[in-house]
Amino acid sequence: MTENLRRTPLHARHAALGARFVGFAGWEMPVQYVGVTKEHEAVRQRAGLFDVSHMGELFFDGPGAAAALDRAVTNDIANLAPGQARYTAACNEQGGILDDLIVYRLAAERFLVVCNAGNRAKMAAHFAEQSRGRCTYADRSDDYALLALQGPAAQQVIAALGAERALVELARFGVLETRLCGVDVICARTGYTGEDGYELFCALEGAGPLWDQVLAAGEASGIAAIGLGARDTLRLEARLLLYGNDIDEGTNPYEAGIGWTVKLDKPELIGGAALQAVKRDGVKRKLVGFEMVERGIGRHGYPILDPASTDGTAVGEVTSGAPSLSLGKNVGLGYVPSALSRIGTRLAIEIRGQRIAAEVVPTPFYKRK
Repeated sequence: MTENLRRTPLHARHAALGARFVGFAGWEMPVQYVGVTKEHEAVRQRAGLFDVSHMGELFFDGPGAAAALDRAVTNDIANLAPGQARYTAACNEQGGILDDLIVYRLAAERFLVVCNAGNRAKMAAHFAEQSRGRCTYADRSDDYALLALQGPAAQQVIAALGAERALVELARFGVLETRLCGVDVICARTGYTGEDGYELFCALEGAGPLWDQVLAAGEASGIAAIGLGARDTLRLEARLLLYGNDIDEGTNPYEAGIGWTVKLDKPELIGGAALQAVKRDGVKRKLVGFEMVERGIGRHGYPILDPASTDGTAVGEVTSGAPSLSLGKNVGLGYVPSALSRIGTRLAIEIRGQRIAAEVVPTPFYKRK
């Protein structure tokens, strides 16, 4: 592992659990502890604890904070109630996605925005510019650790920690500032796995004690520490997008399937004119989910072909692909021409020079009961 990778405050605990590390977005992160399959199953069946302290935390305060964010992101923020969170995107003037985000309204004039680790510098600069003269803004990513407790037993684990009732019963996409295990936390009922769960933001010095106590409280529920490997298979099954793979500045929300986050009635929305034109004219390509019909795994970067064509020219590219450990199938996401995006359409994925049959299927691939 190279020396210039950053480490989270939980690095020593990961090492003690036998984690294997990889470089990710400038951080040395645990990719797995006992194996991706077992960790994936732990989250789907019981509970898993993730260290996602590499994510960015950006804070906005003041009477103009809601208006500044409403201009800077696609979804409605001004009508977001205190104690609620909302998924959204931020776009450039051309309608390309700068990042996908969650905005948390902590109080009437106080907001937290969580951005992807690899986009922190870009988004910090973007929001600093949009906040100038409108509200107080601070990038506090270096002050916070973030733990994600995910799985059907997540609520049981939170209750076992002695959490107040309001936290245990927090609504989906709710957010609450409280204390947990003697640590000040911002707790949200959000996640990136397709399961129920809680995300816990705390100061760096509180991360270790909180991690230890969550694992101890979850022991009876079969909790496990989870690495980035299972995080990726879990989010893919739930069709949760990965920036840099499924979306980037060359994609817009409509073709990525998150056009529902775009509220075009906001007159100052950055990229609004470009997005209005996309909605009016329609998209030429769409991000679809596919299932492999023949033996093979469509991996990131593999060409997608039209099986009706004989010239072998790629019509698209796989953005994410892996075995669905929950369903026992090989699945993936990729952009194809709109004419090939209908459910049931046959595709071919080029795998090591061979054309392997696939079919467009509904997403998400997996939905929790």
